[in-house]
Amino acid sequence: MRLVSILVAGMFLTGGLRGEDLHVTASGESLLPAYLLEVPESVTDILIADAGSATMHRFERSGKGVVAVDQRYMSIGTAGAGKQRAWDRKTPLGVYFITETLDTSKLHDKYGVAAFPLDYPNAWDRYNDRTGYGIWLHGVDHNNPHRPPLDTDGCLAIPNDELLRLVDSLQPLVTPVIVAREIEWAEPSDIDATRTEFRAALATWRESLESGDLFTYLSMYADDFRYRGMDRDSWASYRYNVFDARKLGSVTLADVFLVADPEVPDLYLSRFTQVLQTTDGPVTTTKRLYWRRSDDSRWRIVSEDAG
Repeated sequence: MRLVSILVAGMFLTGGLRGEDLHVTASGESLLPAYLLEVPESVTDILIADAGSATMHRFERSGKGVVAVDQRYMSIGTAGAGKQRAWDRKTPLGVYFITETLDTSKLHDKYGVAAFPLDYPNAWDRYNDRTGYGIWLHGVDHNNPHRPPLDTDGCLAIPNDELLRLVDSLQPLVTPVIVAREIEWAEPSDIDATRTEFRAALATWRESLESGDLFTYLSMYADDFRYRGMDRDSWASYRYNVFDARKLGSVTLADVFLVADPEVPDLYLSRFTQVLQTTDGPVTTTKRLYWRRSDDSRWRIVSEDAG
């Protein structure tokens, strides 16, 4: 995918600013966030945090694509972005999801009017031995509302009035929060091409699982794959036993969300609802697969998780 970065000069803007007002190609075609390859109907709003400009952007799903809705000022960790370990006071970079809504009336005043924990560390963070916890999207102290851009322990802090505008749009276990050093933009045709490749790889994975084709299924996993303490060989042995013990009638994938990682080139995430039809009835889970795309367009899974 050919990425395009555009620096928008001037003062901070907010309220109703649409993507096509700022990001266009030379021919006048609207550019889109390079990360959003496919957004399912279940995801209505997407937040993308631009750490470099201290700006939180909100996008909405529109038809088969996305449009920019608005943007607002935010604060991140005092040590900047790129969290690696607990208490380094950095904000993590990557693709995260809101996990719950907290009642801030029972919390410290610094969290403001609302707080939404993110699922850091996710499977990719654990793959890279990153530590820490308690990364939230939250408001600010009513008595000290003016926070500088670098002013949290790693959380994303938004002015209370701005956060209140978002509250009704944020859904636990649904709303993604993508944190990037700087938003990268791409032409729709480039996004479509990558999505087509990604969809083909995911289809091969699904079909091999459904048909019980263990050889093709395992070929989709990278040599350096890791999952919860298992390397690829351990994983292969485990999956062999699963394939041998349970025959599937069908495998269905719904609510497919395809996204490119904002920090690691050629790293992608597929998140979806998986329904396995077994002799004992359907088994439904939310699944994540982290994929690496090589220079020769081979897609291989490097980690996975549920949720």
